[in-house]
Amino acid sequence: MAAAAAVSEAWPELDLAERERRRELLLTGPGLEERVRAAGGRLPPRLFTLPLLHYLEVSGCGSLREPGPGLAQGLPQLHSLVLRRNALGPGLSPELGPLPALRVLDLSGNALEALPPGQGLGPAEPPGLPQLQSLNLSGNRLRELPADLARCAPRLQTLNLTGNRLDAFPAALFLPGALPLLSELAAADNCLRELSPDIAHLASLKTLDLSNNQLSEIPAELADCPKLKDINFRGNRLRDKRLEKMVSGCQTRSILEYLRAGGRGRCRGKAEGPDKEEGRRKRRERKKRESGEGADAVVDEASRLLLRVLHVSENPFLLTVRASPEVRDVRPFFVGAVVRGMDLRPGNALKRFLSCQTKLHEDLCEKRTVATIATHDLGAVRGPLLYAARPPQDFKIIPLGRREVKAKDLVRQLQLEAEEHRKQKKRQNVSGLHRYLHLLDGKEHYPCLVDADGDVISFPPITNSEKTKIKKTTSDLFLEVTSAASLQICKDIMDALILKMAEINKYTLENREESSLSDPESDAVCGHGLDPKATPGAEVTGSTPLVVEQVRVVDEEGHLKVVYPSKMDLDFAAAHVTVLR
Repeated sequence: MAAAAAVSEAWPELDLAERERRRELLLTGPGLEERVRAAGGRLPPRLFTLPLLHYLEVSGCGSLREPGPGLAQGLPQLHSLVLRRNALGPGLSPELGPLPALRVLDLSGNALEALPPGQGLGPAEPPGLPQLQSLNLSGNRLRELPADLARCAPRLQTLNLTGNRLDAFPAALFLPGALPLLSELAAADNCLRELSPDIAHLASLKTLDLSNNQLSEIPAELADCPKLKDINFRGNRLRDKRLEKMVSGCQTRSILEYLRAGGRGRCRGKAEGPDKEEGRRKRRERKKRESGEGADAVVDEASRLLLRVLHVSENPFLLTVRASPEVRDVRPFFVGAVVRGMDLRPGNALKRFLSCQTKLHEDLCEKRTVATIATHDLGAVRGPLLYAARPPQDFKIIPLGRREVKAKDLVRQLQLEAEEHRKQKKRQNVSGLHRYLHLLDGKEHYPCLVDADGDVISFPPITNSEKTKIKKTTSDLFLEVTSAASLQICKDIMDALILKMAEINKYTLENREESSLSDPESDAVCGHGLDPKATPGAEVTGSTPLVVEQVRVVDEEGHLKVVYPSKMDLDFAAAHVTVLR
């Protein structure tokens, strides 16, 4: 009895999670290290008796050397496992998998040296991580990757290997069809000496970062990746000195064209003629359209959803977001976009729009554990914007429906409200914003988005500001998606949000719901929308497209980090969607 009481006292978080049947649990803070050391450098076995957990994070614990046995058997519903900045290594004993529902795995900032069978991520047959989408192994000491990684996690979309000691990728990683969904591969700051031409088999690859390695050649076949948009080879000593200069200062498109034309780190043969190159270009375009090509003939033009992209060069009112270095350790990934032409006045249009965000937060964002969406009335946004991370006592926000308050006090208020709500309703779970408070546990800095007036307009993943609240009269919106997992997840969720907005707008226009404002008042506030004649392609379908304006995110020196939507974003296979670029 005394021993059981001692264990319970040592891990009150587990008591609370079990009592309230929680689906998320975060273990961090100064007392964690001593408790883990007392448990033999492992997580307590009782943790693996909480089968309802969907999200588990244990971070910043220098005494955690292995997760311990029982994780796979005890946590079958786990969607996200974050074990960053601990002391895991040199391997994982026992191996993590099988975890059939796991989608996000973050093992960054540990001391892993190898992940051999039995001490790695999980079995290959059957796949130990069949649903895994994001894998972060950055900041370890890995000298090689598991040869069966692709078989263990066949649905991988994002792979971060930055800051290890890798000198080569396993050949099996680039076999045809091995990782058909992989869109983001980062392996900067390693010791890579060669990149296989077989990388062209990564049909979904959009972003490739191999900066600061020991590469001497870039295979010409890289140009055959049909969706590749962003590459980074800076810091490699290439044999082709012209190519070395290009990777330091030219855009991705120019580099790929150079590789295609015959200039490269090594020769694939003499440069191909224009006819052959044009044939390859047409094949790439056909592959990108093939899922929707046959349906185009049967889709009525009038039923199409239209989106027009306004590029940076076309936009005199470009909105820019500057990201401070501090967000790197808190919530590093940010994607923004401006959408013009929404009509939220009639009937339940605004309610449908807000419900769509809620559904995306529940599904794609996995209850905000993977990413968070915030939407703003563009008319109230003063740019340029700053995406920063600050101590919670150092910034204030006017939360939706509340008075101005410091972030620290807001979190405390929400915690007290959550406990009171639970007592009043006699429920085991909480609702609303209270469900996301655990995502801030143990954080010394909170992320925030600040406008040109110095006002905080967003505090992810909790709330945005009353200052930029969406109203029925809002027609132009600024959208943001933030994540601690990956940039590609931000882009995918932004794609989904904009598609939903187009569907809502079309439904509103077609069903002619009664407006809550008088027509003159509505027109005075919002205007009549865009002139179809001003938008190429609009007259073909008889409907006015939403206009999506690119938003640039830059670092403190002004260097571009990301622009959305890029050429590879909003790449919908659906036949009823047309994107005008």
